[in-house]
Amino acid sequence: QVKLVESGGDLVQPGGSLRLSCAASGIMFSRYAMGWYRQAPGKQRELVASISSSGTYNYGESAKGRFTISRDSAKNTVALQMNSLKPEDSAVYYCKAERPGFEYWGQGTQVTVSS
Repeated sequence: QVKLVESGGDLVQPGGSLRLSCAASGIMFSRYAMGWYRQAPGKQRELVASISSSGTYNYGESAKGRFTISRDSAKNTVALQMNSLKPEDSAVYYCKAERPGFEYWGQGTQVTVSS
C-alpha cells in the first residue's frame, strides 16, 4: 500500500519560515519524481516545486528564490523549506509521487501565513 504522509504545516507570521516533510512508503522511492503542490480555497492546485528521480529541480514561479525542495532517498522523504512566507502562500500543501503510469498523492498539510 502506497502512503505519502505530509507534516510540518502550521500557522506562521509573514516573513517566517516553515519546513514541510513528506514520508513515502510502499513505493520504490528512488524511481519516483517527488513534488509539492498547493491549493488555496477557490483556486486550482498548483506546482510549488518538484525534484526528479535524477535530481532535476523545477520550481513554480511563486516559489523561486524562497523555497527549496530536497529529497533523502535513505529515509524516503522529501522536504520543502519555505522562507520569507507571505499571506498568499496560505494553502493546503500536498506531496506527490510520480513516474510514468503512476501517480500518488498525500492527504495534505495546512499552511497559514497570517499575523
